[in-house]
Amino acid sequence: MFALGPAEWQAITVTFKLCLYTTLILLIMATPLAWWLARGHSTGRVMVQAIVALPLVLPPTVLGFYLLIVLGPQGVVGETLENLGLHHLAFTFEGVLIASVLYSMPFAVQPLTQAFSGLGRRPVEVASSLGASGVDRFCSVIFPLTRGGFLVAATLTFAHTLGEFGVILMLGGSIPGETKVLSVLIYDHAEAMNYDAAHSLSLMLLIFAFVTLFLVYSINRRFTVARL
Repeated sequence: MFALGPAEWQAITVTFKLCLYTTLILLIMATPLAWWLARGHSTGRVMVQAIVALPLVLPPTVLGFYLLIVLGPQGVVGETLENLGLHHLAFTFEGVLIASVLYSMPFAVQPLTQAFSGLGRRPVEVASSLGASGVDRFCSVIFPLTRGGFLVAATLTFAHTLGEFGVILMLGGSIPGETKVLSVLIYDHAEAMNYDAAHSLSLMLLIFAFVTLFLVYSINRRFTVARL
């Protein structure tokens, strides 16, 4: 039986920190974007939907490569930061966090868009006619009626971030305590032919992934039945 050592616990800490930050940032960013996609009438919606969904079909190494170019010392963002006396974002946790937010965006935006689309216009219109402000409408009407979508978005985003590999390896490399997450550590163990360690960590992620999907389907079923 493989026992978790300092390297494994360090990778677990970095991984869950990345998952938590990515989930919180995306819930904040995805909510207004998903609302606009679900309720807006702009002709640019299709273009935005395609851009948001791009990580679903784009190889993660491609996204990681271009982010490395942009955020690295020779890139637009990285060079600007260095001219300001700051450090570029390649091979840093902050850079990996940016990549994670971009790569996991569809897993937050799409469930929220579906939830807002299923809400209908009537509840919001009634709240508006009663004089409720935008914040009141969201807190008392929109969020309670679409909380299932928020739960699914948060769960899928967290789980997807947990399994990210290519985009993180391209942009962040394998720096212990900084960018080495569990998926990268599994790769390192397998490359070193330390299969016991790779198997133990892989099994842990496999179980977590199954539990996550079970929760997502359970949440969807619960709120689908509640609407009937």
